Amino acid sequence: MGEITRALISVSDKRGVVEFARRLRDFGVEILSTGGTAKMLMADGIAVQEVGDYTGFPEMLEGRLKTLHPKIHGGLLARRGNADHDRQMAEHKILPIDLLCVNLYPFAETVARPDCTLEDAIENIDIGGPTMLRAGAKNWESVTVLVDPDDYARVLQEMEQSHGGVGAATRFHLSTKVFAHTAQYDGAIANYLSSRSLEGGQSAFPQTLSLQFEKVQELRYGENPHQAAAFYRDGLGGGLADAHQLQGKELSYNNIGDGDAAVALVMEFQEPACCVVKHGNPCGVAMGQDLLGAFQRAWAGDPVSAFGSIIAFNAPLDAQTAELISTQFVEMVLAPTILADARPILAKKKNLRVLAFEDGRAWQRPGWEYKRVRGGLLVQEFDQAMEMESDWTVVSERAPTAQEQRDLAFVWRVGKYVRSNAIVYGREGQTVGVGAGQMSRVDAARCGAAKALDLGFDLQGAALASDAFFPFRDGVDAAAAAGVKAIIQPGGSIRDEEVIASANEHGIAMVFTGVRHFRHG
Repeated sequence: MGEITRALISVSDKRGVVEFARRLRDFGVEILSTGGTAKMLMADGIAVQEVGDYTGFPEMLEGRLKTLHPKIHGGLLARRGNADHDRQMAEHKILPIDLLCVNLYPFAETVARPDCTLEDAIENIDIGGPTMLRAGAKNWESVTVLVDPDDYARVLQEMEQSHGGVGAATRFHLSTKVFAHTAQYDGAIANYLSSRSLEGGQSAFPQTLSLQFEKVQELRYGENPHQAAAFYRDGLGGGLADAHQLQGKELSYNNIGDGDAAVALVMEFQEPACCVVKHGNPCGVAMGQDLLGAFQRAWAGDPVSAFGSIIAFNAPLDAQTAELISTQFVEMVLAPTILADARPILAKKKNLRVLAFEDGRAWQRPGWEYKRVRGGLLVQEFDQAMEMESDWTVVSERAPTAQEQRDLAFVWRVGKYVRSNAIVYGREGQTVGVGAGQMSRVDAARCGAAKALDLGFDLQGAALASDAFFPFRDGVDAAAAAGVKAIIQPGGSIRDEEVIASANEHGIAMVFTGVRHFRHG
């Protein structure tokens, strides 16, 4: 058990540091400190020794040089009980430092500011902090190193239970956190600097890309049972990484992927909405006057495909809706909140996974998505674009009616989340047919129409969304044959005139958005 007799505390994030130092003092721990941290602790009546007084070397160079000294790093790196180390420490009057509590200049927060200059960024690159952290973490067998205020309570509890000591397992765990933290810190610096030039140029993507993710959990398996898998959280967190699983079986790789897709889609809507996802594709999406109505309409959009699906809502899940869900076989239900009266109803289905994600803003947050390929990594921005109706261009002779306009807006939002080639049929806030992942657009149109007719939907007067332009008029002809009266698509084909002519021949109102939404998976 590593007894704590001397600590060095120097933090930028001062959450809980005064109470932590006060408790250390109660254990009889001698405290070294620097700068603002020392002033804060002394203002609270906690006796500390300034690092400069201990080393005999003043802080200088505008604070750039204060802890880079053999009396600091010797105290962190010396192996306790090693005769040579003990002799050298005594010879040079170096005292052991048993606990190091340090966190770093706020580099990431600084460069996130829109007014941040290169000089601001450089000044927030910490040198002494990472050096001390790495020294203490390397010598974890003798030194307890804290970089996260959330770990103060664990260390204090262990000291309480062991009369001032911290066990090896905790010291090792904290050491691993330090190396992950300094790697993330250095990665953020490399990402920022390698995306800029002294001439003022800036790239959206750094020349060297460093990524840091924290494991949330290991999964039972990947897409298939022979593939191992795990789920990791990025630095910002949110989304399903911070969702609360209230009940049900362990989450699988496919559950998380499908759940993320379902929530991303349903959060596009302000009205009560429900999205049913199967194998990464929405098979039924609907809005309603309330959540129950939205669920009923979404499920009716394709009840065959909905068997064993993922269901997401954009509003708190109530008992009445939960009662209806419980009559169906679904893999997982997600909502911002699961109301108290709904929980016992869902609990009757023990295997049903139920998640509350609470903060839907994570799905609207800008960021990057990654796709691993052999030999490299593809990186792109999330597709956060959603064109407003004011951006649309009516290209047909007939303009859409007010109801058709609403239907077009609905199917266009859904189509953004359907695998390409994607065709979505809908009316009055409900999908009635989805053609997903086909190799040709006309096949996607026929597939979606066939599903609608099989389910008893009348496509007469329906709206259709295509995630990319129609390369030929055959897709429009197929939609017209099914009864479609309004189409929304990006436009941009060399055959646009031919496609528009087809729409005019069939009396279809056609709108161009100017933006495509390919989703290749």
